[in-house]
Amino acid sequence: WPFTDDTTGVRMRRTLINLHLYAAAFLAPMFLLVAISGGLYLIGNKGSVDSTELTLAKDAELDPGSASLEDDIRVLLEDAGVEFSFEYVKVSGNSVTTRPTSRTHFVFSVSDGVVAAVRNEPNLQKSMIELHKGHGPTLFKEFQKVLAVGLLFVVLSGMWLGISSKGLRLPTLAVSGAGLVLFVILAVLM
Repeated sequence: WPFTDDTTGVRMRRTLINLHLYAAAFLAPMFLLVAISGGLYLIGNKGSVDSTELTLAKDAELDPGSASLEDDIRVLLEDAGVEFSFEYVKVSGNSVTTRPTSRTHFVFSVSDGVVAAVRNEPNLQKSMIELHKGHGPTLFKEFQKVLAVGLLFVVLSGMWLGISSKGLRLPTLAVSGAGLVLFVILAVLM
């Protein structure tokens, strides 16, 4: 195995252990957010959103396909007396949602030429779910990409450290194999 008892191997192993530890500790809050929000979601606690209709001008117009859609939405909000900032919009058919949806956001819908708008305020669980899904602020989404790489590093370095240790090799392989078998059985049979 690559890490033997020689001085260089010991130093390399110690460095990998430290990197594994620091990455896991640094990313632990994000791992917890994903585990808690996802776990609550799977047991039925999907969070809630308080929705309030926004009164728009009767002659309000909105074209979800417009090249100036974001500016058009800002004008509609300003005309309705709402001071609000958003980062981007998501278009789905005749519906336009301001993003991020992990905090207060608006959903505009167009039906038969009539524009309607709803102000949505998610509770904590719904906000966590939206972050979990990648619907948060742009900077947070960039951090989630770092989290994904970090999670891969933590898992793979942990596996490597276990497999490369004479005393941990067999238990690491046995437990990993059992996890793999259970995953495949559940994925295929369920």
